Amino acid sequence: MKKLLLTIIIGMSSYLYANINAVVSILPQQTFLQKIGGDKVNISLMVKPGNSPHSYEPKPSQMKDINNADIYFSIGVEFEHSWLKKFQNQNKSMLIKDMGKNITKIEIKEHSHHDEHHEEKKHDEHDDEESKDPHIWVSPQNVKIIANNIFQELSKIDKKNTAYYKKNLQQFLQEINQTDKKIKHLLKNTPKQSKFMVFHPSWGYFAKEYNLEQFAIESGGKNPKPKQIVYLIEEAKEEKVKAIFTAPEFSTKTAKQIAKEVGIPVIKISSLSADWSQNLIRLAKTISSPNKE
Repeated sequence: MKKLLLTIIIGMSSYLYANINAVVSILPQQTFLQKIGGDKVNISLMVKPGNSPHSYEPKPSQMKDINNADIYFSIGVEFEHSWLKKFQNQNKSMLIKDMGKNITKIEIKEHSHHDEHHEEKKHDEHDDEESKDPHIWVSPQNVKIIANNIFQELSKIDKKNTAYYKKNLQQFLQEINQTDKKIKHLLKNTPKQSKFMVFHPSWGYFAKEYNLEQFAIESGGKNPKPKQIVYLIEEAKEEKVKAIFTAPEFSTKTAKQIAKEVGIPVIKISSLSADWSQNLIRLAKTISSPNKE
């Protein structure tokens, strides 16, 4: 009888103090969730470093994490469009919550390079959510909204630790404000609407927040054709682009070709970096002074 009572007490204690099991899609989400959840949340990551969230397919071991999850934090990256329903069917009790709730998404701006002129193309205003830019986490103001969304969801699931999550939220908001302050200082002498060249258009929210403009080598997920590369080189020279930003998830061959012709460096920087703050600061630093990279 005593053994049975002890087993019940241990079981109840384990239940009462069990961590939340959460799954996220990309590394920046893991960082944000760690900031708010601290040691109260176990986090499983779907898209491992070096992989692209546009075409990722979860491994069998990761599907096991779905079975044990209390909550999945989505963020709108491409692979989620085909996998979230599968995750939900596999674990019907798992909550699926959008980290980007209440963030106004922008259109993906791409450049199409025709024989006679350059033309910026944008998706139709009535296109669905999949046409929107999913890279919301590269803007400090958006990260504030993401942090609040995480706090709200964790507090609903784990009410007894609301004060703990609130304290972590306040500390993280201070960190975000400091990051924003550093970026503004670095860019104070950079003319408004200055253009920076990227391989993949993942920095649109950063550009919008700091009055800059990105233009991409890749268009519609495809590498440019030889004739288009000529126009990209001309545009880079015309806009006095100082560097080309590319990421480990993508090939650097075309970027290096353009950089060589223009006489500028290729700088590797991934929007999927776990260290979101230093990553954005580094981007601002290289936009303002790329030769110091």
